[in-house]
Amino acid sequence: MSRLDLSGLTAGPAQVWGAVRLVPLVRAEPVTGLRLHRELYEDGPGTVQADNRTSYTSYLPHGFVADWTGDGSPAASYGSQLTEGRGPVACAPLHFPRKLVQRRRGKGRPSGGAAGTLRFLPLHLALDGYLALHFGGPSIVWEEWTRRAVYAGLTPRAERAYRGEAVPGLDDALRVFEIHPGQCGVLLYVADALAAAFVVPHPDDYRALHASLLQDLYGELMYQYALYGGPVPEFTTRIAAEYISSLAQLRSAAERRQQEWAAQHAELMAGELLDESYAAREVYRMGQFRLSRFLPPFALHRTQHIGETITDGKGRVAYLKTFRLSDKQVRRGHVLHRLAAHEWHLGRTAEAMGITGEELARRIGHLGFEGLLKRHT
Repeated sequence: MSRLDLSGLTAGPAQVWGAVRLVPLVRAEPVTGLRLHRELYEDGPGTVQADNRTSYTSYLPHGFVADWTGDGSPAASYGSQLTEGRGPVACAPLHFPRKLVQRRRGKGRPSGGAAGTLRFLPLHLALDGYLALHFGGPSIVWEEWTRRAVYAGLTPRAERAYRGEAVPGLDDALRVFEIHPGQCGVLLYVADALAAAFVVPHPDDYRALHASLLQDLYGELMYQYALYGGPVPEFTTRIAAEYISSLAQLRSAAERRQQEWAAQHAELMAGELLDESYAAREVYRMGQFRLSRFLPPFALHRTQHIGETITDGKGRVAYLKTFRLSDKQVRRGHVLHRLAAHEWHLGRTAEAMGITGEELARRIGHLGFEGLLKRHT
């Protein structure tokens, strides 16, 4: 279990539009040796063939391409814009990748060391990890489980999410908000609930990918917060005029207020993301960088996020994208973890949870897994 290391990123002044609050994340120095850009797909829904026996069907608005160099030299972001003399092309004709993570070969690879280019689907790594949670079902054939549970496991698993364009106010917020100098990420709040975190290695990458937040996936709770939540207040600060007698003192006071805001934000608003411990699984190694996905401990009555990262050799986050789970999704993960820890034995699992076997069976049915249990349980 490990925490997210956002060293080098500082929270800037928040900007508010209705129920949406954006907190910019600024780097003093960009991450060298790694760049990100986006590929667009003509058709949204599609199927990815993960292996010979497994396929993954979901909405595929766009993919991310990571370019890296093996010697730490600056990497260039290839293909971030297509032009024909009249501005950027809205959509490029591309094929769906065959895997959630796919090494790209051929032209356009950066030079130096063990350089390369990798294509992956943003957030789909994280969602695939959540949907595959204890996917195999019971490890021992207890009498409470159906034949389907033993031989087919938890298939099929499905979750509902909303495209960013459907979240009320997000389109306008991204259009009118200022992008700060050195900005390499953003924390997105809806009704002051953290909906998503997005971090990239370089300010140019963020400028190119800022609008891609509209193609990302958000939980149903965030959609409801944006739809029914009222405007959130702006955070303002005051500087006592009686203590200011020069421009240097005014500048120093303003810098202290900025530092106070960044510290308060990390402790209060973003604490639910940064203070949590996650179980990370490495998906691909790119020289000194590691592409991984992570899952929370699925603790009840706590806000939980899943996500994916690219970290450098010291474990610092160069790329981050998260998805906030609903309470029901957290309860699914919690029950599955408990069942797996006790070899899917209902009696022992219920005893460890401090409830009866009948109550555990009721919860399993309520969470959408009723087809796995025999009727007499």
